[in-house]
Amino acid sequence: LYNEDMHLFFRVALVLASLCAPAETLRVMTFNVRYPNPGDGANAWSARRDLLVETIRSRQPDVVGTQELFHEQGQFIVEKLPEYAWFGLSRRGNHEDEHMGVFYRKDRLRVVESGDFWLSVTPEKPGSISWNMSLPRMATWAVFEIAGSGKRFRYFNTHFAHRREDERARMNSAKLLACRIELLDAEEAVVLTGDFNAPAGGAVHEALTRLMRDAWTEAAERKGPEDTFHGFTGKPRPGRIDWILFRAPWKAVSAETITDHQGNVFPSDHYPVMTVFEIP
Repeated sequence: LYNEDMHLFFRVALVLASLCAPAETLRVMTFNVRYPNPGDGANAWSARRDLLVETIRSRQPDVVGTQELFHEQGQFIVEKLPEYAWFGLSRRGNHEDEHMGVFYRKDRLRVVESGDFWLSVTPEKPGSISWNMSLPRMATWAVFEIAGSGKRFRYFNTHFAHRREDERARMNSAKLLACRIELLDAEEAVVLTGDFNAPAGGAVHEALTRLMRDAWTEAAERKGPEDTFHGFTGKPRPGRIDWILFRAPWKAVSAETITDHQGNVFPSDHYPVMTVFEIP
């Protein structure tokens, strides 16, 4: 009887411990960092880079998908934030142009595999352009493993064509990404971040949200403005163009459009967006 009582006690204790254990979380950020344009004047990279680093440090995301990132910017960020590493090629297939650089906390995530592909009819050809786009557009991806639990997820980060006349290119880019996601195992967790240059709720957004959920609309709590591009003014234009989408049995606990600034200095011309996910 003593042994049976002890066995029952330990079973109950294990159940209670599992119920009381904090749920695992994943903090995901998307951030168009604005390339180091010498014509930006007061908003030049040198004037805002420390604030950008502090914006990341203060939120401690586990993974950050950036857009418009130049190699010098990526190196500066990891120099100031050594707990992070980053990877990705530029849209020309080297390190001489804008990257879809992905940053991750080395203590939280391990890169199992990673790569790049281009938003074109020849996705494996670096620098390829289709659909009358003015510049190459691409996606950088990785399979991450979460430290401790061993749970994995596939991550995509992208930046769609920006011109008004690029609507067809944006739609074809969304279809290409959707096709790649559909080919994955249905049980694989997937996260997609980016500057899509298209408003949430529009046709491009719908082409992806038929497969994925939008973290902003799914979040139990939201903070900050919905719209994300403000052109260094602090007054965002109508339209949420920076998204975090996911296909996973996760809960979006919170979503924040981050409006940090110091006087008239902003980290970028886009507000970064972060979601905290709870992973069962």
